[in-house]
Formats: sequence, structure tokens, C-alpha cells
Amino acid sequence: MAAFDLPFIWAGIIAFAVLVYVILDGFDLGIGILFPMLRTDGDRDVAMNSIAPVWDGNETWLVLGGGGLFAVFPLAYAVVMPALYMPIILMLLALVFRGVSFEYRWRTKRWRGVWDAAFFGGSVIAAFCQGIALGALVQGIEIEGRAYAGGWWDWLTPFTVLTGAAVTVGYALLGATWLVMKTEGHTAIQMRGYAMWLGAATLGFIGLVSILTPFQDPVYFERWFAGRTAIWSVIVPALVAVAAWVMFHGLRRGHDVSPFVAALAFFTLSFIGIGISFYPMIVPPSLTIQDAAAPDSSLAFALVGAVILVPIILAYTAYAYWVFRGKVDPTEGYH
Repeated sequence: MAAFDLPFIWAGIIAFAVLVYVILDGFDLGIGILFPMLRTDGDRDVAMNSIAPVWDGNETWLVLGGGGLFAVFPLAYAVVMPALYMPIILMLLALVFRGVSFEYRWRTKRWRGVWDAAFFGGSVIAAFCQGIALGALVQGIEIEGRAYAGGWWDWLTPFTVLTGAAVTVGYALLGATWLVMKTEGHTAIQMRGYAMWLGAATLGFIGLVSILTPFQDPVYFERWFAGRTAIWSVIVPALVAVAAWVMFHGLRRGHDVSPFVAALAFFTLSFIGIGISFYPMIVPPSLTIQDAAAPDSSLAFALVGAVILVPIILAYTAYAYWVFRGKVDPTEGYH
């Protein structure tokens, strides 16, 4: 046994990168999902300005998670990609259109409506495809030998459509609570009302997906309802209930920050729940972290780079959010 379990360390790094991507890029995708609901061009400008300094940096974590999977778990990458080609390609194309529309809408008046629609459509498609990919992983990917053995449309099931809708609604909640925190006046009031409904819908989706997930694989059911690990079926829902109280209490009392923090907690706790179901699998139901890992020499070499780069990425991300803290003024920017 090596002094350090390198596959486990790398699984933790990739899981961390994916979680950070979800909670950071989730709220700016959520703003795109809510874009048509904003009343005026000025409101939409303020919403975009609230994420302008950070949106492209948020996607750094997607690159880190996907590149890390390719580098250190090549077998998992080789199985997941053919299984999820369609939703992943659609997601990437949607992110491209979304990024282009973010830049181009400021440079035209005649075509601004087109780019606003592209921003909305790209955000919805990207969020929905991420949820579908998540659902496909949860329900399991068929593997024979060391290759994907399923069909072209295995990723499309009622369960994956449900998880796609859940992620889309959850991202909209993150976007609404972000705008509550970053804006003032009628925009903040409007988003506070939306956040109440989206929070209730997100909790409903979390409950429904949580009920159905244990029935996707007997291992999941045993993990949640048998043995010592069954305690998680009490702890995780209790923490979700606490986060829900914090959110709705904060929204009713006019708090700015606590609803957003509570929305982040929903995603973090859901992510922990997925980890509890999956471990030690990296591609359920049969590919473990150890089986999918590259040789230890490759993992150790890549870990040196990660130890250097991940703190740097964390530092400049934290600095960007610190510099652009506070509310967004429609005329003067941040204050």
C-alpha cells in the first residue's frame, strides 16, 4: 500500500473541481435562464454586469474537472464520453453560443434581441444537458470489458429528464438569489419573489430525485437504508431542511446574502448525497476509482501540477469576487 492513495486523492480533486464549477457557473447560468423574465433592457444589463467580472473564470473549473478526468482517469473518460456524447456536445455548443452572446449583445442594438435569445437558450440547454449527464451517471452506464456497451440513446430516460429539469430549476434559483444579493430596487424585489417559488420547486425536485435514486441500483438502496451508512438518510435531509429554513427566513426578512448561501448549500448537500451513493465507483455501477485510474507514476506527476495550480486558481477566483463585491449600480457599476 502506498503512503498516499493517489487515485482517491485525484478523485477528491476532480469532485472538488466539479462542485466548484456547479456552484459558481450555476448562478450565472441561472441568470441566463431568468433573462427573459427581467423587465427592461436596463435590468438585463445590470444582471449581466453582476457576473461580467467572473463568468468566464467560473468555467475554469469545468476545464479542470474534464481535463483532470482525461489525464488521471482515462478509462472513465473513455467510457463516459461515448455514453454521453450528445448531451456533452450540446452543452459545449450551448456554452459557446452563450459566451459569444455575452460579448456581442453589448455591441449591437439591432440584433440585441437575437443575442439575448442566444444567451437565454444557451443557458437553458447547458443547464439541462448537465442535469441529463448527471442523471445518466446516477442510473448507471453499461460497461463490457473496458468499453461502453450501451446504446446511443441510453442517456435519455424519464429519470435523466427529471434530473435535467431539477438542475435547470436549481440553477435558476442560484441566479435569482445572486441577483437578490447583487441588485437593488425593483429587480431585487422581483427576484426575491421568484426565489420563493424556485426554492420550493428546487426542494420538490431534490425530494423526488432523492426518492428515486436508491431504486436506480441496489447498492444505492443499501447505502442509504442498510447498515451504518443509513445514518446519512437522516443527516443529509436534516441539513437540507436547515438550509431551506435559512433561505425562506432570509427571503421573508429581506436578507441579501443568506438566501444565496442557502441555495449553495442545496447544491453542496445534493453533491455530497451523490458522492455517498457513488463511492467507491467513479462510473456506476461497475467501474471503481482504482480500476479507472492511470498508473501511480502518472498520478504523482500530475499531482505536482495540481498542487501548484489549484491554489493559484482559488486565489485569483477569491480575489475577483472580493474586488467585485457589493451591489451593482445601474449607472456606476459596483459600489
